Amino acid sequence: MKIADMNWMQVEAYLQTDDRCILPLGSTEQHAYLSLCVDIRLPEKLALDVAEPLGVPVFPTLAYGLTPYFRAFPGSVTLRHDTYLRIIRDVLDSLAESGFRRILIINGHGGNSPAAGLVKEWMADHPGFRVKWHNWWNAPKTWAKVQAIDPDGSHASWMENFPWTRLPDIELPTSKKSMADHNLLNVLSPKEVRAYLGDGNFGGVYQRSDEDMLALWAVALEETRDLLMENWG
Repeated sequence: MKIADMNWMQVEAYLQTDDRCILPLGSTEQHAYLSLCVDIRLPEKLALDVAEPLGVPVFPTLAYGLTPYFRAFPGSVTLRHDTYLRIIRDVLDSLAESGFRRILIINGHGGNSPAAGLVKEWMADHPGFRVKWHNWWNAPKTWAKVQAIDPDGSHASWMENFPWTRLPDIELPTSKKSMADHNLLNVLSPKEVRAYLGDGNFGGVYQRSDEDMLALWAVALEETRDLLMENWG
């Protein structure tokens, strides 16, 4: 359930019987022909789909992350590394003070991964609290399904093109784009990244059937729900 649909008294009552919650992390950044909020929509929907039958609260998705390499694409927003880590720490501190002792972070953006190290540090400072960091798209079962459908899945390609991330009345290319050189991307400036990528897709086909996408989502849903339910120690 969304925290937005609860008041503080309902949260306090929930915490009498359960101490789990979900915190989705996203990013506002270019995704070629898809929504700038792909990395917000995906972890948020996954969190809500996972939590719905269990009654676990889902906090609002953190909409901004670490994406300095996309700064030359209008609409992309990035935080500085130290700013982002401070935000994550402050959010975790607040959740802990409220009484949440088991926190599942569903991360929707690879650039946010430096915060995974902060999470380990935070747990070392907070004995008895558990935080799971989950990059949903490359978790073992989900990534295996991606590879089974089409090994050429990448940023802004078919693997992020779900019915809820595409935009109306936008025509996508039907061609298959050559895969970008990630080693080269790592050394380019934001303007050079834009010039190199063109539309922003990292490579592969732009869209696959909804049947493929819903099959992928079903695997991600099951894998993520298992994390919420099992092995908290």
